[in-house]
Amino acid sequence: MNSNMFSRFQRISLAILVGLWLILTGITAQSAGAENYEKQTLIEADFSGQVLTDSEFDFANLRDSNFSHSNLRGVSLFGAKLQRTNFEGADLSYATLDTARLNRANLTNAILEGAFAYNTDFSDTMIAGADFTDVLLRRDMQEKLCALAEGTNPVTGRNTRDTLYCK
Repeated sequence: MNSNMFSRFQRISLAILVGLWLILTGITAQSAGAENYEKQTLIEADFSGQVLTDSEFDFANLRDSNFSHSNLRGVSLFGAKLQRTNFEGADLSYATLDTARLNRANLTNAILEGAFAYNTDFSDTMIAGADFTDVLLRRDMQEKLCALAEGTNPVTGRNTRDTLYCK
C-alpha cells in the first residue's frame, strides 16, 4: 500500500471514529443557527442559497427539494429521501449522507469533501464537476459514479474523476 493510500485511509478512519464518538456521547457540533428537521416531510421545499450548517435532516422526506448553492457543511442527512433533489453548487463538506437515497439528484458542481456516504444510493445522479475528495463510498457505488464522472469543480479546481479515484 503506498503512503498516499495509507494516509487517506488514516484520515477517513479518524473521521469515522470521531463521528461515532460524538454520536455515542451525545455531543453535537451544532452552531447557534442549526435547525432540526428530523423525520419531517418537506417535499419540494426550497432551501436554495441558505446557510444550514450543522442542521439535521435525518430520515426527512426531501424529494424534489432545492438546496442549490446552500451551505450544508456538517449537515446530517442520514437516511433522508433525496430523490430528484437539487444540490447544484451546494457545499456538503463533512455531511453525513449515509443510507440516504439521492436517486436522480443533481450534484452538479457540489462539494462533498469529507462527507460520509458509505451506504448512500447515488443511482442516476448528475455529478458533473462534483468534488468527492475523501468521501467514503462502497466500491460498487464508486464504480457507478466513475461511469458518470466528468468535469472540474469551479470552487476547488478538482477533477471529479480524480476525487473519485476512477481508473
